[in-house]
Amino acid sequence: MLVTEHDGRLLARIETDEMVFEVNFDRLEATDVTLRFLRDGEKVGSIYNDDGTERTMARLVVGDDTPDFISVAVPKAFVTEILDTAVDAGRVADETAIEGYRLRVL
Repeated sequence: MLVTEHDGRLLARIETDEMVFEVNFDRLEATDVTLRFLRDGEKVGSIYNDDGTERTMARLVVGDDTPDFISVAVPKAFVTEILDTAVDAGRVADETAIEGYRLRVL
């Protein structure tokens, strides 16, 4: 698990025997149960709670003009690391919304 500043953006990466998830982003935006990864003002992915269950899913958009996406389950510890790093780096759109997300999802 790695969440760090790299090349002017935040880089979040997790790897298991079954999958690799990696996203680079400038800002993190939160709603009640979704985090959005923004790069140059465009949504490039998200993390969401799958229908209120314990499963937390990370999703990447794979095409510019397509509805295609890839989604994998990620541990909540990874989500917490992303939140903590983004807040510390000043890369969140609204800290109050981030705290609301923490209460509802984590």
